[in-house]
Formats: sequence, structure tokens, C-alpha cells
Amino acid sequence: MDEQQLQQLTEQLSLTYFKKPFRHRAYFNSRLKTTGGRYLLNSHNIELNKKYLTEHGQKELEGIIKHELCHYHLHLEGKGYKHRDKDFRTLLKEVGAPRFCTPLEKEKKPQRKVRTYKCEACGQTFLRKRKMDTSRYVCGKCGGKIKEIIKKG
Repeated sequence: MDEQQLQQLTEQLSLTYFKKPFRHRAYFNSRLKTTGGRYLLNSHNIELNKKYLTEHGQKELEGIIKHELCHYHLHLEGKGYKHRDKDFRTLLKEVGAPRFCTPLEKEKKPQRKVRTYKCEACGQTFLRKRKMDTSRYVCGKCGGKIKEIIKKG
């Protein structure tokens, strides 16, 4: 789906569910990471996350568009357009728009290695994310020498 098809879909959904025209722009914003879409109060445009289309399909995207159109039409009418407003919640139910969108699959970041250090005198263990120079530090409990424990496997 390209920008023009998205614009047509948004205009069609607006007429079908709200019986009002959508006179502004709807477009994909690749910078959106955690949200399905957003309605911009100043320009009245709607930005959508393309990842929802690729991961969850057009049905999910239509739900997000309907949600953003609720913000759009209520804001232009001067009614409560925020999530907590009664007007907004009522309109969501009327048009069958979701209050929240389905979460995206999280891109897994590589887990950081946790280093283990142990005092040679008292046996106190220390867990650190960063490597430390054991020649410069001593155990805070007893003042003994610290040694890194290297796990095998």
C-alpha cells in the first residue's frame, strides 16, 4: 500500500463510518516505533506506522485509522478528543474502533554480558555490566583482592 492508497482508504473510512469527509493528509511515518498512529492537532494530518500493516494486516490498520479519525472529527467539532474524554470513548464504540492497537513484535536487543567478580579473601561476589580493572579496586567488605570469575559454556 502506498501513500495514495492510504489516503483513499482513510477518506473512504471517514465517509463510511463517520458520514463526514476527511479533508487532510494521511501518510506513513517510518519514525513511529511504538504507536500505531497519531493525529496531529496543528495540521490535522494523520500519521500511521507502516509496520502494523506489514505485521498485522489491513484490518488492524483500518482499526488504527478509525481510532485516529475519532480524534480528528471530535477535535474539529470542538468536542472531547482525548482518550479520557467521554465523547471519544462513545464514538470509538459507535464506529467499532479499537481503544488500543495490537502490540508489535519487539525487536530483541542482544543481551549484555554480565561479569562476575569475587573477593579472594571473604568470597563476596559482585555483578557488573562493565569490565573493571581489578588491580585498581579492592573488596568493599573486607579490603581483599578482587578476581573476575569467567564462566565456561
